Amino acid sequence: MPELPEVETVRRGLEPVVIGQRIAHAGIHREGLRWPFPDNMAERLEGQRVDQLRRRAKYILADMDGGESLIIHLGMSGRMLISDGDDLIKHDHVVLDMQNGKRITFNDPRRFGMMDLCATDQLDEHRMFKGMGPEPLGNSFDADYLSDRLKGRKMPIKSALLDQKTVVGLGNIYVCEALWRSGIPPTQQAGGIKRKKMSLLVPTIRDVLSEAIESGGSSLKDFRQADGELGYFQHSFAVYGREGEPCKTEGCDQNIARIVQSGRSTFYCPKCQK
Repeated sequence: MPELPEVETVRRGLEPVVIGQRIAHAGIHREGLRWPFPDNMAERLEGQRVDQLRRRAKYILADMDGGESLIIHLGMSGRMLISDGDDLIKHDHVVLDMQNGKRITFNDPRRFGMMDLCATDQLDEHRMFKGMGPEPLGNSFDADYLSDRLKGRKMPIKSALLDQKTVVGLGNIYVCEALWRSGIPPTQQAGGIKRKKMSLLVPTIRDVLSEAIESGGSSLKDFRQADGELGYFQHSFAVYGREGEPCKTEGCDQNIARIVQSGRSTFYCPKCQK
């Protein structure tokens, strides 16, 4: 599942092509993906000018001049690709032909992605966004907030950081990496982390995400950038997917271990994270 850096990479790739451009034609080639598409989707998109392209958590939001926003979630295998109007291929489910001649195609072999339309001024009440926590790269996410939010919570810190009500956009890969850099064991109770460690964890999360965005995200299976290129942050992983390999901390003689938390693999160093 693409995480925040992958979604932000796609958003940045789409931005120069769609901002200020009208959707000349919208081709909808199935009734829906993970859920049905909204009623009259093509008619509601055609003729609209894209005024802003934002990201909220792992969603891309295209704010249009008619007062609605197109909500896009890539799911497990969804891709937003830019072309000059090439012929359609298998799994091209939504095609947006822009006024400037560029074509934006949503291709999704597994069909776990989604698209929806919502009044822009009502997005906070949409079922996908209601109750979401702050953005990890935003000003409201700091050590004071995280300490207060996790106070008294007995769940593992790994699980707490994956909770979108705590902070949005974080997924398995980048939480594993941030916890390793911070020296925090993934099994430690969230409410028991001392303030000093929390003050280290927050900027570390920001650093990991920022580095991943600059690297174009991580391409493990299906993810590609909007121009079709692969991300390459996976070459910088310190722990994720490295079970049995040596820890990268200088002087550490331990191998990376793997445990399962809430059905997901967690990678960590038993010596550096204790």
